[in-house]
Amino acid sequence: MVEVVITVEDYKEIRQRHLEGESQRQIAKQMGISRNTVAKYCKGEQVPWERKTAERESSVLTEDVVEFIEECLCSDEREGVKKQKHTAKRIYNRLVEEKGFTGGESTVRAKVKELKGTLPKVFVPLAFSPGEALQIDWGLSTIYLNGEKVTVNLFCARLCFSCAPIVYAYHRQNQESFLEAFVRVFNFFGGVTEKVIFDNAKVAVKDGFGVNAKKQDGYTTLSAHYGFDAVFCNPSAAHEKGLVENLVGYCRRNFLVPIPNVGSLEELNQHLEEKCLTYHNHHIRGKQEIVGKMFEEEKEFLRALPVYRFETAKCQTVRVSSYSTVRFDSNDYSVPTNYCGKSVSVKGYAERIEVYYQGEVIATHRRCFASHASVYLLEHYLPLLETRKRAVFNAAPVRQNLPHEFIAWLKENTSSHRELMDQLWRCVDEGWENVWLEKEPEPVLPREKDAVQVTPVNLNKYDELVSPKGVQYVSK
Repeated sequence: MVEVVITVEDYKEIRQRHLEGESQRQIAKQMGISRNTVAKYCKGEQVPWERKTAERESSVLTEDVVEFIEECLCSDEREGVKKQKHTAKRIYNRLVEEKGFTGGESTVRAKVKELKGTLPKVFVPLAFSPGEALQIDWGLSTIYLNGEKVTVNLFCARLCFSCAPIVYAYHRQNQESFLEAFVRVFNFFGGVTEKVIFDNAKVAVKDGFGVNAKKQDGYTTLSAHYGFDAVFCNPSAAHEKGLVENLVGYCRRNFLVPIPNVGSLEELNQHLEEKCLTYHNHHIRGKQEIVGKMFEEEKEFLRALPVYRFETAKCQTVRVSSYSTVRFDSNDYSVPTNYCGKSVSVKGYAERIEVYYQGEVIATHRRCFASHASVYLLEHYLPLLETRKRAVFNAAPVRQNLPHEFIAWLKENTSSHRELMDQLWRCVDEGWENVWLEKEPEPVLPREKDAVQVTPVNLNKYDELVSPKGVQYVSK
């Protein structure tokens, strides 16, 4: 039986006619609707805008089938692998293959949607004691570095009680940057919290997730040295570190707009520190004091920093190659040629490389983030080029560190190998730009207001030179 749907206007007319004394038969005849519909609405016991929907469970959705669907969804939650979850279609296919299901795919889709629920997620508001916890996270941002548009990684940290923030930028999200950032954060705040809350990123987690996560060796050593507990969030649970999640977006919108143009990451990090200190004047809704005052209170509860500075570098022992280079992270870095063939120690920091021989630093480089590249310092090869005259202009360290035009000028303006080497050593000591300034001195022109002094010419001297001896010429 098909239910007749009436409008609110129809309902109003039925009610008014009934209240005026008309019979149900008359109302039905006048309005052209069934007496059953009039009887349903005339006394106001039911209303047309509220209808009961008949709920009928599909006969193919047996208790066994529903339990199977629920188990599929629960296993997804336990595994926590975001990109490898059961879809409704996959569940349907498994039901057909494993349970001999004879129903339709749409029936399974409807049940999966019902079980997943359509209500919004509800979160429990969290509160922290002073010095209890620090939340950290990585984010990405765009900047101009020496005029070039690049993407940098932002290490964001925020104290959970005072909400005081600090942000540092790095080229990579590697272990060296991760550990160095921690040391800088603790030094910036002047102490350590009881625990640090982070997600399950590979830079910190070797295996597992959440409470079952196994820390990377470097993170294990760091947490032991600074005395904090490493707490990892559950999969797909960004709300567990919501304070720092908000900080990532806030930093991009407020600290890095307009897009900064800097000469180095050190300059950018100084800018970020200043902005984070300015944030201390911010008053967060629901907090009794501004961030700065609450931070001063929280500082009293932070644990003391260890005396020994934690080593954040990745260390390797390598042999210097015949090209006087050492390899680190797929790139080659030069050392002085007298160390060729020796075993040296390489320390790879977030932004620099240091090479040691018997405890002494023999070379320092800015870290290269390309792949299979060679980085040469000119001074490392000049002692060798002193005796390799024919190799100078084709030497890779020369061509990498000096522009083509300047090398061409050296070819034209040096008359000997000794003079050429003197100029190259000057490039190391003074910078090739300063040597380049002397290539073509600008002529100094007299100003118009300056008087030009001209010495008078004595023509008698000329006569003495051209006249025969003893003969004198008398001018008429």
